[in-house]
Amino acid sequence: MKEAYKKLYKKFRFNLSANNNPVFIGFYKYFYSPSKGSISAFLDEFSKFHDTVNVVQIGANDGITHDPIHKFIKRDLWNGVLLEPQKHVFPTLDKLYAKNKGIKTLNAALGDSDGKTNLYKIGFSNSRWATGLATFNKEVLEEAFENGYVEKWARVDNTPIPTNKEEQIIAEEIQVTSTDTLLQSNNLSQVDFLQIDTEGFDYEVIKLFLGNTLEIKPTGIIYEHFHLSNENIKKCESFLHGNGYITKQYGGNTAALLKSDKPYFSALEKYFQ
Repeated sequence: MKEAYKKLYKKFRFNLSANNNPVFIGFYKYFYSPSKGSISAFLDEFSKFHDTVNVVQIGANDGITHDPIHKFIKRDLWNGVLLEPQKHVFPTLDKLYAKNKGIKTLNAALGDSDGKTNLYKIGFSNSRWATGLATFNKEVLEEAFENGYVEKWARVDNTPIPTNKEEQIIAEEIQVTSTDTLLQSNNLSQVDFLQIDTEGFDYEVIKLFLGNTLEIKPTGIIYEHFHLSNENIKKCESFLHGNGYITKQYGGNTAALLKSDKPYFSALEKYFQ
């Protein structure tokens, strides 16, 4: 009963958002109050400091479930490009933002060059918990089986796990775009915010994105460090610090803010103390 209610609520909320329902938008505009000192409070204030936020999101999935920036894209009419490589998931993301003229959805992942590659994913379920595990790093999926995460959610879905390991984890060929191609083909001369959730590939995405030849640096970044090794967590933070960012961990995510003498920096710096 509880899971059925959750599915109904999720569908109801999705439809409100996809249609830019005034009640949905109005709630986040006039009544929403994020927890003090939270990553949502940072995003809320970041968004309000910009007339328009130009965003790039890598690993958008369905665009709404466990998505920290969705409400702000809708509320404050952000512009930009949202990337999701999974063919089965992409139509949902596309539908969610079809009525937001400033948002373009792209069925691709970010890579070091244009082309195609394999993405590893759960082979027996297309539920949100399963598609959220899709990754370039197969070890992340293997760990999800070993620690019982997959078993837990498969049980909730009443979905049997195949005994054949080749059916448990499969590879899907996906489209890949380089950072330069992404920026140039979408006329992105400025990126205010970079949102990343790629199940263990986040550090690589940050290096790829900041390595663009246009020398574009996002003002703000949120990435998931949860699936990174302790070594790569430190390397990623060190890389960002070397590129002029301050950072702070919020649960399984890390927020980064580019140092600046502009008013937004002094106002938002408190979220990194």
